[in-house]
Amino acid sequence: MTTLSAGLPELTAGRLASSWQLDPYALVLVLLLGGLYAWGVVRLARRGERWPVARSVAFAGIGLGAIVVATMSGLAVYDHELFWPAAVQNIVLDLIAPLGLALGDPLALALRALDERAPTARWLRGALSGRVLRLLTFPLVSTVLVLSSELAIYFTPYFPTALRHGPLHELMYLQLLVVGCLFVLPMLTREALLPTWCSHPVRALLVLVDGLVDAVPGIVVMTSGTLIAGGWYTAHHRPWDPTPQRDQMIGGGLMLTIAELVGLPFLIAVFAEWVRSERGKTAALDARLDRELTTVAAGVPGVPEATAAPDAAGDAGAPSTPDAPAVPRPELTRPWWETDQGVVGDRFRRGGGG
Repeated sequence: MTTLSAGLPELTAGRLASSWQLDPYALVLVLLLGGLYAWGVVRLARRGERWPVARSVAFAGIGLGAIVVATMSGLAVYDHELFWPAAVQNIVLDLIAPLGLALGDPLALALRALDERAPTARWLRGALSGRVLRLLTFPLVSTVLVLSSELAIYFTPYFPTALRHGPLHELMYLQLLVVGCLFVLPMLTREALLPTWCSHPVRALLVLVDGLVDAVPGIVVMTSGTLIAGGWYTAHHRPWDPTPQRDQMIGGGLMLTIAELVGLPFLIAVFAEWVRSERGKTAALDARLDRELTTVAAGVPGVPEATAAPDAAGDAGAPSTPDAPAVPRPELTRPWWETDQGVVGDRFRRGGGG
C-alpha cells in the first residue's frame, strides 16, 4: 500500500486500489461509530441477549467500510486531480454508506442496550419522536433533501470552494452521509420513525421512487454543458488526464450506475424487513391466542386444559355432554356478527346469524 500526495502519476486500476491516505476526521468518526456499536453488542451479550451477527457485519463492513473507502482510498487521493473520483466518493457517502449503517439497525441496538431509566435513553427516545427529526425523515421530504444536497454541491460554488478548503471538504462529506441516512435509516430500522400509513409496501414504493430521483444528479452532471469546478480541474490537468469534459461525463455516468445498482439491494432489504415484521406479528398473535385459551381452560373447574382449549377455540358444532361444564368462549373467537355494531351485524343477530 502506498500513499501518494504531490506529483501524482497516471491513475490506473492498480494505483486506485493501492493508493491510500489518512483522513483524521473520517478516522475519528469511524472509530466513534464503531466503538458505540460494539459497546451496544457487548452490553446485550452480557445480559444474555443476542444481536444478529449479520447486522454487525453490515454495519462495520458495508457502512463503516464505505466511509473508509470514500475518504481514505485512491478515490480520496485523486479527488483533487480528477472529477470522477470525487463524484464516486460523494455517491458512496450518500448511498452505500447509509445503506450499510441502516442494515446494522444502530437505533434499535442503542435503545435495547441502554437502560430505559437512564437519561441518555430518555433523550434518545425524545429525539427520535421529536418534530424536527420527524419532519426531516418524512417520506418525500428526505428524498428532496438528498436530491437538493447533491445538486447544491455540484451546481453552486460549494464544491470548488470545498476543494480549496480542507475543513469545508470534510463538512461536505458529513453532509452527504447525514442526508443519506435521513432517508435510508427510517426505511430499515425497527423503530417507528415513519408515519403509521407508511407500511412496508409503501416503503417499497418510496424506494422505487427514490431510485429514480437518485439517478437525476448523475444524468444532470453527465449531460451538463457547464464544467463543474472547471477552473480547479483545468488548472490541475495533466497530460495523462482525460479532458475535463470527458472526465465529467465519466463521473456522471459512474454516479448514475452506482445509484441504480444500490437501488436493488435497498429494495431487497425493505422486502426482507417486511417478511420479518409479518412473521413477528403472526408469532405475537399466536402467542396471545394461546395465552387466552390457556386462561379460559384454567378458569373452568374439572375441565382438563387439553380438552377445554379446543372447545374454547370455537367448536360450536361439537355436542356437549352433561358431565362436562360449558366452557366460556373467549371474545376473539366469537362470530363476527355477535360483536359487529353496524347495520349488517344487527340484521344477522335479528335473523339468527344469517
